[in-house]
Amino acid sequence: MDTTKPLKSADKVGTICRALRRAIIEQALEPGAKLPEDALGERFGVSRTIARHALGQLASEGLVELRRNRIAVVVTPSWQDARDTFDIRMELERLVVRQLAGRLSKAQVARLKAHVEAESVARDGPNPVSIRLATEFHVLLATMTNSPVLLRYVSEIAYRCCLTLSLYSRPHSAECGVTEHMAIIDALERGDAAGAVALMHSHLDLVANRALVTPTPARGRDLLDVLAPYADESPEIAAKAPLPAMKPRIVR
Repeated sequence: MDTTKPLKSADKVGTICRALRRAIIEQALEPGAKLPEDALGERFGVSRTIARHALGQLASEGLVELRRNRIAVVVTPSWQDARDTFDIRMELERLVVRQLAGRLSKAQVARLKAHVEAESVARDGPNPVSIRLATEFHVLLATMTNSPVLLRYVSEIAYRCCLTLSLYSRPHSAECGVTEHMAIIDALERGDAAGAVALMHSHLDLVANRALVTPTPARGRDLLDVLAPYADESPEIAAKAPLPAMKPRIVR
């Protein structure tokens, strides 16, 4: 007898968001790719209404563009806006490290270091995966502030920057990011707010300067085939992901 409880609507929306977010950032789904509600419903076994709410959540994060006639597509970030986006992100993340300096618990420090270790393990793999993990480190920091407003804004702009980097960044060693993240953790653990702010500013400035203006060539793949490895991820694996999805609106 199957005793598994059925997922609530909010859980289903979160599952779709996590899968699509990873597929977009890791370039499995390309800019301009259409995301039909019926195809998503078929892939995830949900109604079109739930698929629509998931797309709305991703639109609020700047990863999906909602067009007329309920057509949703993966956004194509503007290179011209990229620098402004990073500048805003720097200011937001200064607030994050100021709040966290000297206030992290031992468990939080351990969680941050474990995440950086995962970044280190992935550094020889695909560049978009490395970029995604690096971005999730910053969202994890924002989560630890316990400020829903700060988490919301940091998450939205960090994922937009992540998509821009996935499309425009020059190849580079992820070792730089790992080293910079560890330095930030050390400063926070020491309670060195000024040092953490300076390190975060320098780190994000270097990340922004790694970008190029030449996008990755489009490949053109079937939506259901692209989403298969993301949609089939087990709930246990998703539960161990370093970042909780932002709370979506509940569909009744």
